[in-house]
Amino acid sequence: MSGPRRISEKYGGGDEEDDDEELDFRDGIFSSRSLLSRMEIFRKAAIVRLRSHNDKYLSADEDQESVHQDRRGTTKNTRWTVEIVPGSNVIRLQSCYGKYLTATNIHFLLGATGEKVLQTLPGKLDSSAEWEPISDDDIHVRFKSRYGQYLRANKGVPPWRNSITHDIPSRTVTQDWIMWSVDVLQIRVTKDDAESTHSSSTFSRIESDDSFTVSLPLKSEGRLIYYEIGDDCGNINKEIGEKSLIFHGSELIELKKRLEEETEMEEVMICCRNPLNEKLCPLQLHLPPNNATMHIIVFPSSFEIDN
Repeated sequence: MSGPRRISEKYGGGDEEDDDEELDFRDGIFSSRSLLSRMEIFRKAAIVRLRSHNDKYLSADEDQESVHQDRRGTTKNTRWTVEIVPGSNVIRLQSCYGKYLTATNIHFLLGATGEKVLQTLPGKLDSSAEWEPISDDDIHVRFKSRYGQYLRANKGVPPWRNSITHDIPSRTVTQDWIMWSVDVLQIRVTKDDAESTHSSSTFSRIESDDSFTVSLPLKSEGRLIYYEIGDDCGNINKEIGEKSLIFHGSELIELKKRLEEETEMEEVMICCRNPLNEKLCPLQLHLPPNNATMHIIVFPSSFEIDN
């Protein structure tokens, strides 16, 4: 794997010692400690993906109204287009359906704190669709709504599980629920910076009147796993089809536990197909190195492979 790709950029409007910044692209993701704290990451971002403390991604529901958390970070629903509100330090996030992430004043549950966050497309944009990124460290970002509350990834039993609200944490245990990690999937640079990236064949250029977007691969954070589900007779469930997830662990036992959660099976057997004869082989020792993409089939542990 090649080393990180770096593009030196010059920014105006900052402190003198911060005028020269270096953008670090590690496996296709933009990172910079000082830039993150100055919101420059969003000024340069075209499309982002937000990961919660639950290791799940902010996702736009197919009903084009609700939002939730999803472990599948490779779907279009987890991609959010960044819009900078001119003359401010706030942003808008637009879903794949062209609607904006919006903080409402509708209670998520009666008698409980926390208001709903929805996808909306109002006739006239207002501050309910605006979020102020605030960084307290080098890794995480909080998103403050116009109500002074923060985008929050909930956990627990339904209906809280995987839900998104905006709220102010009232307990220490929920402080991390408003922290988000930001993956930049595409960056936007000005025409003045075009020449510095045009020479690289790694980037694809899409021009507009005043800017172009450099398309980058997804962050190599975790392993992409495609899986099918079988029964104890060896039949593959074609109705469910092939699903996918991003796995951040490194051990087979961790993957088994994750798949048991995803499939709601008590105990699973992980198999792959021999590329030469298509026969099933149980995965028993180690995962492939270098976070290589995997194609597997998940069976109940009671399934026996015919020799």
